[in-house]
Amino acid sequence: MRTATLGPAERTAALAAMAERELDVLVVGAGVVGAGTALDAVTRGLSTGLVEARDWASGTSSRSSKLIHGGLRYLEMLDFALVREALKERGLLLERLAPHLVKPVPFLYPLQHKGWERWYAGSGVALYDAMSVSSGHGRGLPVHRHLSRSRALRVAPCLKKDALVGALQYYDAQMDDARFVTTLVRTAASYGAHVASRARVVGFLREGERVVGARVQDVEAGAEYEIRARQIVNATGVWTDDTQALIGERGQFHVRASKGIHLVVPKDRIHSTTGLILRTEKSVLFVIPWGRHWIIGTTDTDWDLDKAHPAASSADIDYLLEHVNSVLATPLSRDDVQGVYAGLRPLLAGESDATSKLSREHTVAHPVPGLVVVAGGKYTTYRVMAKDAVDEAVHGLDKRVAACVTEDTPLIGAEGYKALWNARAGIAARTGLHVARVEHLLNRYGSLTEEILDLVAADPSLAAPLPAAEDYLRAEVVYAASHEGARHLDDVLTRRTRISIETFDRGTLSARECAGLMAPVLGWDAHQIDKEVEHYEKRVEAERESQRQPDDLTADAARLGAPDIVPI
Repeated sequence: MRTATLGPAERTAALAAMAERELDVLVVGAGVVGAGTALDAVTRGLSTGLVEARDWASGTSSRSSKLIHGGLRYLEMLDFALVREALKERGLLLERLAPHLVKPVPFLYPLQHKGWERWYAGSGVALYDAMSVSSGHGRGLPVHRHLSRSRALRVAPCLKKDALVGALQYYDAQMDDARFVTTLVRTAASYGAHVASRARVVGFLREGERVVGARVQDVEAGAEYEIRARQIVNATGVWTDDTQALIGERGQFHVRASKGIHLVVPKDRIHSTTGLILRTEKSVLFVIPWGRHWIIGTTDTDWDLDKAHPAASSADIDYLLEHVNSVLATPLSRDDVQGVYAGLRPLLAGESDATSKLSREHTVAHPVPGLVVVAGGKYTTYRVMAKDAVDEAVHGLDKRVAACVTEDTPLIGAEGYKALWNARAGIAARTGLHVARVEHLLNRYGSLTEEILDLVAADPSLAAPLPAAEDYLRAEVVYAASHEGARHLDDVLTRRTRISIETFDRGTLSARECAGLMAPVLGWDAHQIDKEVEHYEKRVEAERESQRQPDDLTADAARLGAPDIVPI
């Protein structure tokens, strides 16, 4: 298998190839479900295309809690099937599919009542572990353990002494969600899928009742392509209803958006060796280890405003700070918050108006011939959703098609990762990089780290870290543009890296240097560099302004003050 390079030339070629001959399957939307669907289809031997209106994972799939988990709280709702399915997928990702991207993470659950709560919560966590092992893919994680209050405070000294009477500690897993999706897209392309970002579906082609293709606009160059396909899969998440409206069909279900916001704070603001999971009056609150930071989230509120850039209001931020400070011995303030991000969950509408009660199950439908719709679900079960969507699409193909093989198809970078990890000291000695830098690269790119090191060998200046974002090497910025499909500065600062939420300046101090590194790859002149930097600075200021607003309406209006895209 060749490793796909997603540079400017490959994007142009992919659009031309999709327009040249009829595809078996065209997937619309490159979040985690769309990218997974493209991988599922192409690995069954189907000619496959994938188009995305903006950047890979630019919607929900880059703004999650970044957890791969079974959903412990769904046990309380007695949704055993969902939890069992998710735990199997968690195990597959940890052990086989993406060990370079998905890592174990510990959580501490503080107990606040003596006696009954330890029995109640302990039974749930024990069942969680048992279901994980019974899935056949759960032996890689430590089992839960019961802790006394003094033992829990040694593990998490950040907690108030009166905030707990004891605790439980258990394990789940986490990943960088946007990086995971980019890797999925590249894996699909490596198997022969044609993929293009900044390619928006503006209409569907019809022959009678049947959908036979899509009109796709190249957002960058302005050209329009007619891409014909025997089956189209609508995997646009919270945009599902908007996409369906292009054919005058809403579909057989309705997708609602629930907003969740997260705060990012430096590691030294919370003294703990473990993540935390806390109950709130509505749901649960996570404090998640994230490199040299913590992620705190999330909220769960209905959202019917701008879907592309959901805004976090001052009230949202205060809500999270208030709840996490209720258990912290040293409370957090606004000044401790390095980054804020907001995302939208695509929930299938149910009978309840409370978004936390809406279904996290997924649904696949075939509303008109030639068009399959997949919606709902959760990040962890993306592979199952993709399988179900392709299974449904196969019904519309008049040929025999192989069964799903993604359960046994590692993502690029997984093959050889463990061997390279064992050799990381030798790699550091050979390249002159510190071993911690090599570990950073291996846990972001796996065995594709060698491609980064090739860039460094060709230009040793790329081995230097970015001055204002020292967690990342200059080579990673070049690689994002040359290999990972990054088209704009925003793509690199917010998704290929996490500089936009991991620095107090939100990436503005890194912007010009990053744009200069991307310029030779993407053919930018000095004028375009200036436009990219100006656009990014306006985006950051609009987000900061939105986070000073008291409510959703005013926050949304402030966030819309920055334009969405910089045309080339």
